[in-house]
Amino acid sequence: MGAEEALELLDSLVWSKTGKHLDTVQRIILRHAWEDKKHTYQEMADICGYTEAHLKAVGAELWQILSDVLGEKVSKSTCRTAIQRFCFSQASPRTNNILNAASEHDNPQVPDYSFVGRDRELAELNQLVQRGDKIILIQGKGGVGKTTLARKYLKIQGFYPLELWMPKESQNIVNVESVVEEWLRGHFNEEPGKEFGINLDRLRRKLRDATRKIGVLIDNLEPALDQNGCIVPDHRPYVELLRVLGDPTVKSITLITSRERLYESGVNVNLYALKGLDESAWQQFFTNCQINIDAMALSQMCRAFGGNAKAMEIISADIITDFEKNADIYWQENRDSLLIARQLENLVSSQFQRLEQMDQEAYKLLCRLGCYRYQDITHVEFPGLQCLLWDVPEHQHKRVVKSLCDRSLVEYRKGKYWLHPVIETEAIARLRQSGEWEITNRKAAEFWHNSVTKVENPQDAFMALEAYHHYMEIGDFEAAANVIIGGRKNKWDHSLSLGVLFNRLGLLETLISVITPLIHNLNSECHLSILHNILGRAYHQVGNIQGAIDCHQQANKIAAKCNFFQERVSSIFNLGLCYIDLWEVEKANNIFHCVKNLAATNENFYQYVVYSLCCLTYLNSYVGQNNHVITMLEEANRGLSNDRLTSWGRGVSLLYISLTYKNLGRIETAFETCHQAITHCHHNQFSFLEARAISCLASLYREQGDLITAVEKHQEAINSMITVSDKCNLAKAYYQLGLTYQRMGEINQSRETFEEAIAIFYHMPAPKQVVKVQAAMAHLESQSA
Repeated sequence: MGAEEALELLDSLVWSKTGKHLDTVQRIILRHAWEDKKHTYQEMADICGYTEAHLKAVGAELWQILSDVLGEKVSKSTCRTAIQRFCFSQASPRTNNILNAASEHDNPQVPDYSFVGRDRELAELNQLVQRGDKIILIQGKGGVGKTTLARKYLKIQGFYPLELWMPKESQNIVNVESVVEEWLRGHFNEEPGKEFGINLDRLRRKLRDATRKIGVLIDNLEPALDQNGCIVPDHRPYVELLRVLGDPTVKSITLITSRERLYESGVNVNLYALKGLDESAWQQFFTNCQINIDAMALSQMCRAFGGNAKAMEIISADIITDFEKNADIYWQENRDSLLIARQLENLVSSQFQRLEQMDQEAYKLLCRLGCYRYQDITHVEFPGLQCLLWDVPEHQHKRVVKSLCDRSLVEYRKGKYWLHPVIETEAIARLRQSGEWEITNRKAAEFWHNSVTKVENPQDAFMALEAYHHYMEIGDFEAAANVIIGGRKNKWDHSLSLGVLFNRLGLLETLISVITPLIHNLNSECHLSILHNILGRAYHQVGNIQGAIDCHQQANKIAAKCNFFQERVSSIFNLGLCYIDLWEVEKANNIFHCVKNLAATNENFYQYVVYSLCCLTYLNSYVGQNNHVITMLEEANRGLSNDRLTSWGRGVSLLYISLTYKNLGRIETAFETCHQAITHCHHNQFSFLEARAISCLASLYREQGDLITAVEKHQEAINSMITVSDKCNLAKAYYQLGLTYQRMGEINQSRETFEEAIAIFYHMPAPKQVVKVQAAMAHLESQSA
């Protein structure tokens, strides 16, 4: 039996007896005791770097543990014979059973020869989880293996993973609102709402009701921390996400990796400090790689890099490639500089320098890869590397990429490439100093722009938006604006701007977050007018109507000054929609007349004549001013066949026409038009418009006297509006439900739903909507008196 076999057996026996694995210092003492019982603690200390006193203290405890495990008195001098005696006295099958039981407890899957030396850490993580810890912060130096350990644990324990990668630079941290939206949509098949608080509650419920084990990995947290270990002010909403993940009732566990500790008083986090791998792990890894090295060189190398796991991988790749698997020669040539630089960051720097000397083209590519963000889109495929090799002949591209992969300087899996965070940091710094920062980001922006030919889902949208981030990095704000404004193919309309598509896909928080900093840096008034309009629509949809009004007014002011006809018509029309939701009937009426008259002067914008007519017929019919309603309604119906109408415009028009027919008492026609609106909205994935049309349908059932069906449709509309956080129309839906309960004679339920509507309108604020509901409540009270 060799030293490694003896250590494996003892570790299994100790685990079976105590539930704990041997730690690094215990293994060092046992290995030396096994190889030479005459080794003194001082000699061990001189070799491994610990103090003699510490080794003696650990040794005394270790011998007591082994005495209990082996059933006889054990000391440093009798350790080897005691183990041999135990193996001889116990039947070989029993020894094998102990080893097999320990192996089964760790639940190994397919052997992973690159993952070594973390059995104890995996077991300790599992103990923390078993005792009920919900959030565990794995803290350690860069490259020590935090992420690898976290992923390994989640995999062997059978967790379904949710991952969040933090960028290396704080200004690139993605808004947590977008993260939660993507988790709900991508992992729980849940359409997110527009309010962060509602989405958090929805995520909490999903984690509480989960039928499978969910493991959340938040990787590389430190860019989001300030000097006190708290989440930075600009990203405080991350604290709310952590509070949800730390809720004792959720059926998930969260592993956070970070170089720094988290000190948020409102979040219960258990710290797990991860140290470097011990010598036995390095030895095992080098053995798996068939690398030759003597014990002294191994010990020095492991200590020089603090047992850093990533350093171990990088060094081994270099040894295999350039030193014919002879680590002793490698160490003789490199140990002076590397012993001074004990941290992984210094190792990365030396690897960059070495690569620069050996392969200039690969070095340039590695630095240029630092321009990518690795956030919303966590990797790039081979064309994303090729676009950065503009000065290298195409037939050499694969060789250059392979040079980086062979040295473990770029991470890759199944054709996807990304940088390890520590290497990325060095790449960014060197790229900024190289004078190629601007051209590299431009090439990357062009790559993303050309890669996304059609936007049909959130992933497509985020990929297209990557070009915006590259232009923002180099201060080309006009080009960044063009990314958002530029038309994209899609499955709904011939071409829509990326900003409109973000709105359509419900990525509203992301859209607001990218436009807001951009409009403060633009000179182009055309861009400013368009972006204010897009931003206003996003604000309107999330319920910030005053913010929407401000944006549309600013867009109109610029458009009028510069004679941008389309933006002028669009911004005024959007203002009218805002005032409808505030129930400022006179203002809205005047605005739509203005839009109709303005659009009528240019046949290219006839669609706005149709949109305005639909809104005017609704407003006039609601307040009883029906003199010209029929004429306008007939013209609006004829205009629905005009090919200039967008799918969104047609959906809005059908909805307002249906409401107009209802106001006129033409219920059957209203039903027919409302069903057309619902079908159209469902086909075009306008979930918020579809919910409004269903609310209209409910009110039509009320008018027909089918009150049971009306209530069912009201509830369907309300549930959908809650899902998409359509605050304003949710209040309207509650108002309509209150009217239906009033018709049924359900006084208490009617009063409750009216109060729900008033509360929402009050907080918007929409005072005239409040007055309208209060009038209905007053009528209710007079009925019940």
